Amino acid sequence: MENGRRCVNRLTANRLHHYSGGMISDFDLLTQKVGELAALAHALRRENAELRAHAATLIAENGALGQRMQGAQERVAALLARIPDPHAEPVPEVVQQEPA
Repeated sequence: MENGRRCVNRLTANRLHHYSGGMISDFDLLTQKVGELAALAHALRRENAELRAHAATLIAENGALGQRMQGAQERVAALLARIPDPHAEPVPEVVQQEPA
């Protein structure tokens, strides 16, 4: 206050509050926000570690499934190789004669 008058913002005509009181509430709000940010960062780090572990498990599982697929493809190829070609010329049967 100056000369017994209230301090008023000249642009808004609002009464001015004590300077340090506003600063303390701003500081408290900032402290709260920093605490929330730290908690969020901690939660995100934990979630990131869990996701990395899950990704490593999925990569290992994918590798095992790829090996199983390769084995199945090899078995199918071996079976297909044993099936005669239906478009090939028939092979004449050789009849063996018994010795006389």
